[in-house]
Amino acid sequence: MPRFAANLSFLFKEHPFIERFAAALEAGFKAVEVLFPYDTPGSEIREVLSITGQKLVLMNTPPPNWTGGARGFAALPGGGERFQHDFRRALRYAQALKSTHLHLLAGVADGPQARQTYIDNLKWACDFAPDQSLTIEPIAPADVEGYFLNSFDLAMDILDAVNAPNLGLQFDAYQAHLLTGDVISAWAAYGHRARHVQVAGADGRHEPTKGDIDYPGFFKRLDTDGYDGYVGAEYHPKKETIKGLSWLRETC
Repeated sequence: MPRFAANLSFLFKEHPFIERFAAALEAGFKAVEVLFPYDTPGSEIREVLSITGQKLVLMNTPPPNWTGGARGFAALPGGGERFQHDFRRALRYAQALKSTHLHLLAGVADGPQARQTYIDNLKWACDFAPDQSLTIEPIAPADVEGYFLNSFDLAMDILDAVNAPNLGLQFDAYQAHLLTGDVISAWAAYGHRARHVQVAGADGRHEPTKGDIDYPGFFKRLDTDGYDGYVGAEYHPKKETIKGLSWLRETC
């Protein structure tokens, strides 16, 4: 079965941030994701990762002020300087914490100029950090209205245009359900470009259990297709995190 990572921006929020790593390890997660780690000194995160022995597999580019702020700058015309500044900052964290992937948020934008801006910024980032795995993720309008990268076909177009070996798809099954209605078919069409996967239940973005998304079938398909990356558990627990982890025990 897949290897799972706990997204500590969503899970184990019953604990202070730095204590979530140990809580996740105790629950069986040997890898973690953190969306925006910038409010915590990198040295503290690095120390706790050393203690727990966990792998940080994903983090996002800024902005640091997520609440009420812009959802990234990569596709915003005229925002190249801000994007590069944010990317450098994120890269320092990613390298210090040895994060496997760094997700580049596109932001809210539209039109041909936004597309070209996105491509130019991604090319710059790929050239600036050739040894860092970078990802882009389609996000449904229901989650972020006006988000530029709002379809898998557009993601394929962008990946082809950038054509960089260190840039790949971040396949979020929850977003795939919102965008296509058929996660397994979406994986069949686009999964060959994926270097990271995330999961959440279709109903309320809760635990990835049986429902509108056939998660047992999806996890089996990942195995069949030889996907060897991590699967990030990026969902809002219905209650305390530990009480909703039956899906993990049943899967593993």
